[in-house]
Amino acid sequence: MTPVSILTLDRVAFALPDGRPLFTDLNECFDQRCTGLVGRNGVGKSILAQILAGGLAPTSGHCRATGRVHYLAQQLAGPDTTVAQLAQVGEVLDALRRIEAGSCSQADFDAVGERWDMRERLQAQLARHGLEQLDADRPVATLSGGQATRVALLGAFLSEADYLILDEPSNHLDGPGRAQLLTLLREWNKGLLVISHDRELLAHMQRIVELSPLGLASYGGNYSVYAQCKAEQSAQAERTLERLKLERQRQARELQQQRERLERRQARAGREARDSNQAKILLDRRQERSEATAGKLQRDHQATRQAMAQKVREAARRVEASNTIALQAPAPTRQAGSPLVTLQAVRLPFGDPLQSPLDGCLYSGDRVALIGANGSGKSTMLKVLAGLLAPRCGHVEVRVEVAYLDQYCNLLPATQSVLDYLRQCTVRLDESSLRTRLAQLGLGADRVELPSGLLSGGERLKAALAGVLYGDTPVPLLLLDEPSNHLDLPSLTALESMLRQYRGALLVASHDRVFLQQLGLDGEWRLGR
Repeated sequence: MTPVSILTLDRVAFALPDGRPLFTDLNECFDQRCTGLVGRNGVGKSILAQILAGGLAPTSGHCRATGRVHYLAQQLAGPDTTVAQLAQVGEVLDALRRIEAGSCSQADFDAVGERWDMRERLQAQLARHGLEQLDADRPVATLSGGQATRVALLGAFLSEADYLILDEPSNHLDGPGRAQLLTLLREWNKGLLVISHDRELLAHMQRIVELSPLGLASYGGNYSVYAQCKAEQSAQAERTLERLKLERQRQARELQQQRERLERRQARAGREARDSNQAKILLDRRQERSEATAGKLQRDHQATRQAMAQKVREAARRVEASNTIALQAPAPTRQAGSPLVTLQAVRLPFGDPLQSPLDGCLYSGDRVALIGANGSGKSTMLKVLAGLLAPRCGHVEVRVEVAYLDQYCNLLPATQSVLDYLRQCTVRLDESSLRTRLAQLGLGADRVELPSGLLSGGERLKAALAGVLYGDTPVPLLLLDEPSNHLDLPSLTALESMLRQYRGALLVASHDRVFLQQLGLDGEWRLGR
């Protein structure tokens, strides 16, 4: 059966408030196939999602939707929001309460529609996914990040929409939460677009669409098919650029030879004319014809050079669009002998009071994953090791300097530019070197001087990473809390490569199994009963 188009983009463009184009001339149809949307940080994926959902108007072009679209944003509701509001059924439940209290308002009946059982359906879905302890009126501020994400996802699947758009839905989800998300996706039989860098999730998609500075490109198949196609395209783009550069050099030699032949002919003709006894009017006409020929040749050569230069620029753009992100691994001094970190009968300040006390050591070069379900205390443990929190009881000793990067990038002030932030972090690198390293992270000149609060989540994370990694003194112990969240696929690959090269001790908390498998870890610390 031919897929039915539900969302259609027709020459859609969007410009930033300062007038710079974010993307232009996007044309694509989204049907009932499970589709993954990928692209680098800052390319405009979330903006495009809002346009598709009807929450944002394009600068030009049209977006047409058949049926109702439900959009689940990457940034969830604020702390004053309730569970019902986070699930986007708050208005329905409020209207039900007013009707039950005697309201005859048509607006209340319109809000409920056919959803008279929404209260029961919400509680049933919460119970089904292990969240039965949550009440519809419970404040979101009392939930863990994973719990809040799961509630928002349940609300999306309760929406009865014709098309779902989910922006980074697996962020903050633990293993069971990710398994439940995959179950929900398998049960969904309508249109679905998932914006994600989660390779395990993208492996379940039927199609991948990539947004890049070149526009939208569609790949039939899951992430493996997409990755293979991208590798082939990248290699072909490199070959094409090299071929065109060689062709430009050959063309330049040929044009030079043509000019030299014409100049020799003109010089010979001039000598012959001076030695002949021809009338001046004939000599002038010959000179005019010669100059016209030279002028035409010069114009032809200029047009040829410009056409070739345009071909090279286009080929270079395609290579640039496929270039990998580069992260340089610091080389801390190896610490021999005694452990860098020692834990003895440690209980964390928050979390389950019945959790077993923690004992362990980290030595120089150890590479360990911090594993546990949402709410088990992984972030708390990292904050204890970073010296930001004290344990409830027990002994913690950290004998070396620590670099701690939390999942919210709190190291990076929202009002400060990335370039200013890195200037504070390092004095050994001059501004040119800093800009080069930021460009290698995909943060170009137009981004590094903006307040970091205007950057995407992935761009902020890469900037915070740069501050940690490129400081004046490489640290011997790196603490990372969900570092793969918000990173685009090229940046994620670069981070994995960098961490494999990093020779210091590493403790990383993550639910991304593919990411952890790439790091060559020595073991794991597991939190929980």
